[in-house]
Amino acid sequence: MAVVDSEALTQVLGSIDVRVGKARRIELLPGSVLPVSSATVTLVYVVDGSVRGHPPLGTGCRIQVDRASQQVSVTAEGDVTAEGDVTAEGDRSRLVAGDALITLGTGDFLFEPEESATLVVFEFDLSDSARDFGALVPDVVIVTDFAGLEPAAAALAANMGVAEPATCALRSGDPVICRMMATTVLLSVVRAWAENGCAPDGWPFRSKDPFLERVVEAIHDEPGREWTVELLASVGAMSRSVFAERFRAALGSTPATYVAEVRMNAAKRMLEDGLPVSSVARELGYVSDEGFSRAFRRHSGMTPSAWRMTRLAPAPA
Repeated sequence: MAVVDSEALTQVLGSIDVRVGKARRIELLPGSVLPVSSATVTLVYVVDGSVRGHPPLGTGCRIQVDRASQQVSVTAEGDVTAEGDVTAEGDRSRLVAGDALITLGTGDFLFEPEESATLVVFEFDLSDSARDFGALVPDVVIVTDFAGLEPAAAALAANMGVAEPATCALRSGDPVICRMMATTVLLSVVRAWAENGCAPDGWPFRSKDPFLERVVEAIHDEPGREWTVELLASVGAMSRSVFAERFRAALGSTPATYVAEVRMNAAKRMLEDGLPVSSVARELGYVSDEGFSRAFRRHSGMTPSAWRMTRLAPAPA
């Protein structure tokens, strides 16, 4: 079972930037199917009944929770019994009440109820963080017995969505509240997947190089520091040229680009928490509000103040 550093997990969860989060409740009757779009990040929570995926979702990490003892056990792909048979516990094609699934929208598939089933389906627009999210988790994340691992978030999921949205009048602030509730469910599924043994070794860092991990941790700990390639290389105990090459190979970007991404994600969290633009700029090491605003605009396509307003704007119909 992989052990995930709690601070690293906190950083990952804090970097998942949900711009739009919508929920619908769907009743599947025998003989019906639910297509899952390949154009959006989707989370499915099984409220009642059971469903199967078509095509089959394959095998992989399966989490089980003993409700009486609260003990968690994990069966990994290809586990073998004493008799030499491959266990069926890793079969992820069947989801039952209390299970949750996230798909990054990389392929089309259908859910079919075994008899009848009630699902809550969340659709997300992850804005600028979608690329980072896709690099951190597999195309399909399944958490069996999510209700046992995260009972509060599962209860929230089970009570979200309406079967006929057009029949319900919107109240003031509904889109914002729905986005926040949907975000809570999404982050809880990712946490359950990562914290209970399904994340690969070394997660969330894409490199098993302890020297690079030290550099990444330092950037996240102090995003406002004046990080130069030379300074980062010294943190990783490498020469400038060796560090730059290894960093790009492991993380897929230059050190400067990575530092900028971390700063902008931190800026979004601060802005969303209500900090003034000037305070965010100083906290992140910018000498002027104008310099920070230019950097933020390059990253997100809008000024910090305009971006903050989008967080309060109603979601598109």
